Amino acid sequence: MKKAISILVLIICTTACNTEKKQNPLEGTWRLISAETTEKDSTFSTFNPKTKMIKIINDTHFAFFNHDLNNGKDSTNAVFFGGGGKYTLKDSIYTENLEFFNNRQWENGKFEFVVKIKNDTLTQKGVEKVEKLGIDRIITEKYVRE
Repeated sequence: MKKAISILVLIICTTACNTEKKQNPLEGTWRLISAETTEKDSTFSTFNPKTKMIKIINDTHFAFFNHDLNNGKDSTNAVFFGGGGKYTLKDSIYTENLEFFNNRQWENGKFEFVVKIKNDTLTQKGVEKVEKLGIDRIITEKYVRE
């Protein structure tokens, strides 16, 4: 009887351990540390050190927020924007489905990136294409885990 109970406990423990959810390495809060855009034959930095941008990723959704570091007091440099939606991750292909954005012409856009994580740095590179705005460019963004 003791042997049967021990085997039953072992089976339950093994099953419980095998049903644990695999940790998604993208989950967490990330702060933008560099951004680069390539349009046609021109590549340039789009990172603004006078702003702070974070991206928050959970198991199903992402959100990003960007604002100036001067608390909006300088009207020529006051910035705030944010957006978010659902995403998918398959191997290194991270696809954002932008459901919410303060510039509504970007909403319902689908943006596919290749992502890499090394230590506490996330790099994402992909195409931003919004036909109705004439936007077709490659972006590369680097984030550090907060």
